[in-house]
Amino acid sequence: MAYEQSVSWWCIARENTDLVDMLQTCKAIGYTAMELVPVEQFALVRDHGMKIATHGLHWGIPVGINDPANWDDIKRQADANLKLAVEWDIPYLIVFSGNREGMDDERGAENAIKHLELLARDAESAGIVLILELLNSKVNHPDYMCDRTAWGVQVVSAVDSPNARLLYDIYHMQVMEGDVIQTIRDNHQWFAHYHTAGVPGRNEIDETQELYYPAICRAIAETGFDGYVGQEFVPLGDWKAAMQYAYDACNVD
Repeated sequence: MAYEQSVSWWCIARENTDLVDMLQTCKAIGYTAMELVPVEQFALVRDHGMKIATHGLHWGIPVGINDPANWDDIKRQADANLKLAVEWDIPYLIVFSGNREGMDDERGAENAIKHLELLARDAESAGIVLILELLNSKVNHPDYMCDRTAWGVQVVSAVDSPNARLLYDIYHMQVMEGDVIQTIRDNHQWFAHYHTAGVPGRNEIDETQELYYPAICRAIAETGFDGYVGQEFVPLGDWKAAMQYAYDACNVD
């Protein structure tokens, strides 16, 4: 298996979580990286032999690259976070489309393409890949524009940069459109990162939910993918057991 597995920090780092124990446990299971780590915890992650897989290019899911009014502020954030990514060897920075706010999808795509083209140039110089995240607008992020694979592919393919790709979130796209394995097979060249979670509920990826992750991850592996499959679910039960189960489910040949 060429790809590695990572864990999103926010899913298990709670107020009473022993962060050292969290990192040691994840590493012992086989995870090699954490995602969306607070900047003040970067050193702790690296000190415990873990990498940082993703960070945000900018912050605020509803406020994104589809609206020119946001571009100056996003550019300022992007400049700072690209420097941070280079300093801490973070390969992927997450980008959000923003909400529609009455804007039609074609105009939003035109705007997003123009802005992502500019951001991708800086990313190319820095050696960082920007990943536009696919999120559902049905349950978790009402009005979010990049809520279908086709729209995301339209944007990143038009940008035509190896440093502008998609974050295919399996949970979110199952909620919106299903057909996960065929979508991966048809569009994998545009997917630079994957996230997991159970459907429904965004919890454990076990027998209680409708997705079968061994088959999904086998399809990912068959594309030759060599990035990260990131666990991004919120455990309802024992988080250590849930993370072990998830790692094993996604650890396919």
